[in-house]
Amino acid sequence: MSGTRKSEKTNAARLLDKAGIKYELVPYEVDENDLAASHIAGQLGEPIEQVFKTLVLSGDRTGYFVCVVPGNAEVDLKAAAKVSGNKKCDLIPMKDLLGVTGYIRGGCSPVGMKKPFPTFFHSSALDFAFIYVSAGVRGLQFRINPDALIRYVRATVADIVKTQG
Repeated sequence: MSGTRKSEKTNAARLLDKAGIKYELVPYEVDENDLAASHIAGQLGEPIEQVFKTLVLSGDRTGYFVCVVPGNAEVDLKAAAKVSGNKKCDLIPMKDLLGVTGYIRGGCSPVGMKKPFPTFFHSSALDFAFIYVSAGVRGLQFRINPDALIRYVRATVADIVKTQG
């Protein structure tokens, strides 16, 4: 793996540096055909429950908001709508992701989006001393304390995933 691009600081990393928040940048091999969190967890050798994905939704009342959920979970749209003050919500179309957030699919970080959107972390993030989230580009994850990250992005912790069953 060529080391030059991966070791460069992302905008998200610079923002965390500026805020004095500790993190580790952890590279992984990108598979353009498999951008799933399960692939990333496998590359990192970490449990899928500890690798979080950042999803952008649009609500009928509040507009855009962000949900950060475990890699093996699906966001519960009813619960997400409720905690975000909407009657209904849905994931934004993939083609809108870059324009809304400044990030591409597989590289969407809860840190450093174009605008600060209301953000909701699934409560299981607090079960871990550290979690993984995208560092803002494909092939790079933050290993970060969930409390510090949640405080930094001013997120609300809520039960926003479909129960497995």
